Amino acid sequence: MRIDKDLVAASATPLVLGILSDGDLYGYAILKRVAELSGGGMQWTDGMLYPLLHRLERLGYVSSSWGVSEAGRRRKHYAITPAGLDSLADRQEQWSVVAGALRQVWQTAQRPPAVAEGWA
Repeated sequence: MRIDKDLVAASATPLVLGILSDGDLYGYAILKRVAELSGGGMQWTDGMLYPLLHRLERLGYVSSSWGVSEAGRRRKHYAITPAGLDSLADRQEQWSVVAGALRQVWQTAQRPPAVAEGWA
């Protein structure tokens, strides 16, 4: 299934902040986690993730530091900041409202029209 780019863009920040709230990760591990959480339905690229991480860093929601992997490679690790945790909490509230509204619309849309219930 292809996920519309508007949905990907709207969900990217809360997804990354939520993933980082579980602990520091480097870019490739974030990409893998997005794929895992979406059951493979969301396959982000480096070109999508790194500009987002840089923007979150500029906003003060994420910090980065260089480290060395077990294999000896240098990797940039990303961590959520206290401001990022606050932003994540705000976004969770916003998504709850949006998800609740969508749930209600979809439940209503799945019901047959009242006319079909006893008038036919």
